[in-house]
Amino acid sequence: MTAATEIVARHLLKQAEWCERLGSRLYSTLLRQAAEDVREAGVCCTVLHDHHEDPPDSALALRFLGAVHRLVLQGKAPQLAACYPSAGGDSDCADLWPRFHAVVQQHAAVLRELVHRPVQTNEVGRCAALLGGFLMVARRTGLPLRLLEVGAAGGLILRWDQYRYEAGHEGWGDPHSPVHISGVFGDVCPCFDVAMRIVDRRGCDASPIDPGTEEGRLTLQSYVWPDQLERLRQLSAAIDIARRVPAHVDQANAADWIEATLADGVSGVATVVYHSVVWQYLSNADRARFKGVMAAAGQAATHDRPLAWLRFEPAGDVAEVRLQLWPGSKDRLLARAGFHGKPVLWLGREN
Repeated sequence: MTAATEIVARHLLKQAEWCERLGSRLYSTLLRQAAEDVREAGVCCTVLHDHHEDPPDSALALRFLGAVHRLVLQGKAPQLAACYPSAGGDSDCADLWPRFHAVVQQHAAVLRELVHRPVQTNEVGRCAALLGGFLMVARRTGLPLRLLEVGAAGGLILRWDQYRYEAGHEGWGDPHSPVHISGVFGDVCPCFDVAMRIVDRRGCDASPIDPGTEEGRLTLQSYVWPDQLERLRQLSAAIDIARRVPAHVDQANAADWIEATLADGVSGVATVVYHSVVWQYLSNADRARFKGVMAAAGQAATHDRPLAWLRFEPAGDVAEVRLQLWPGSKDRLLARAGFHGKPVLWLGREN
């Protein structure tokens, strides 16, 4: 075993721990086995050995598993499909690892190419954690919203207002929406008594996905963990909504796009720049530029053209939802949430 393969193995094991915590025993099991295979110079090592210098936050393990999941969803790995609930299988199958290993061995060349693709989850469940921030901006400004999402992937979170959110006897959004998000808030939830209108939905992504195509649907589904059927159902329903509610996602560098998009303020609307689990994928230089652009645009904001920066980003073992609203507001911690959006601990009391 070389130092390079040990680095890869440790990436897999770290993600295995997170999959266990986040409720995917299937992926946790596979990643632990794959790490041992890498250490033994097996077929997983053949696929992954030259990725030891990938940035730690580039989600190598999930890129690898997503690539295999893609083959399952395409019907190219029927022996493994029998163990994947996303394909109608049973995750408790006794020979999970031998089946997985055989698929990797059979499709090693294809997987070596697919593993370079970025993870594109477009996690619909995160909308519940972001919801309170959007509603707070609408309440405080009294203006319609202009949505600008960075790292938008297929733009499913750009349609967040088309989903139904429920907390106890309270709710927000269309009761007939095929996307129902409930049971995510604790004892406190955002104030749902907010009228709100969206006038523009735009986003950017390094590799945007068109959810209106079968290729786009396949790509988005492949990065959802196959034993988490609720997430898959939400994704499928959100894709159906995306096919009838327009939103444009540009292929662009995040810092370049936000600088160009915010160059001229738009009067009569509240512009909301937001992102979810994107910051880690930006370079240090782009992060610095992005912050500078937001600060400058914030200084230029007025009550007739306010600017908000809403973020859902990892902070240790949870994600934090933070909001800064210009003119005049300090950065606020609104909520803490699970990385897939559940549960949401709402902290953003109105004042």
